[in-house]
Amino acid sequence: MLTVKGLSVSYDGIKALNDVSIGVAPGEIVTLIGANGAGKSTLLRAIVGLVPKAGGTIKLYEKDLQQLKTPEIIKQGISLVPETKDIFLSLTVKDNLKLGLFFNDNKAYHKDAYEGVFSLFPRLKEKEKQISGTLSGGQQQMLAIGRALMQKPKYLLLDEPSLGLSPKLTNELLEKISAINKEGTAILLVEQRAKLALKVASRGYVLGIGTIVRQGSSKELLQDELVKKIYFGA
Repeated sequence: MLTVKGLSVSYDGIKALNDVSIGVAPGEIVTLIGANGAGKSTLLRAIVGLVPKAGGTIKLYEKDLQQLKTPEIIKQGISLVPETKDIFLSLTVKDNLKLGLFFNDNKAYHKDAYEGVFSLFPRLKEKEKQISGTLSGGQQQMLAIGRALMQKPKYLLLDEPSLGLSPKLTNELLEKISAINKEGTAILLVEQRAKLALKVASRGYVLGIGTIVRQGSSKELLQDELVKKIYFGA
């Protein structure tokens, strides 16, 4: 499992995360919901070594990730798609995807990697020579996810993938996320649209301001009175 235990993160003496513990088993989708500023993005960034940790442990298959730099964490099989997407707008679609192979020296695999992404996102195949900055918001999100998949991660961390997308595109994207999971990739999904996230995930955690305030199966959280009141307006 990917396990986070007792994680604390501070910025300028202020705790962004306090004693946070979560786990994601191989092949499952787990969602992390919470208000803006609760620390969701900080947790994902901490897992891949992009923010300093003040305490706790992060392990993948019992390997301590806190002793590794971000490139080494990626090589262990974890990919992050940040909220900002961070694609290179001046590069073509295919060149952006190529960057996802930076840590993979297996040349024989490269062709399969492109074919896998293009099979999942046919529109990227149609636009592979197009400059990425000319893509729609939904297509740019597909590209960001596709680039992360080029590394063939065991665990995919998705930070607000539906941000700025229409309800129709959001539903399409969640279908793609389910398809990725069915191919064997475990997913930790941070999502503002809590009800949709819980419908695609098997389990979930609710992050208050830096602390876990609820956890359980998606069915349990969908029926939880606090979750319904805060996130569903019930």
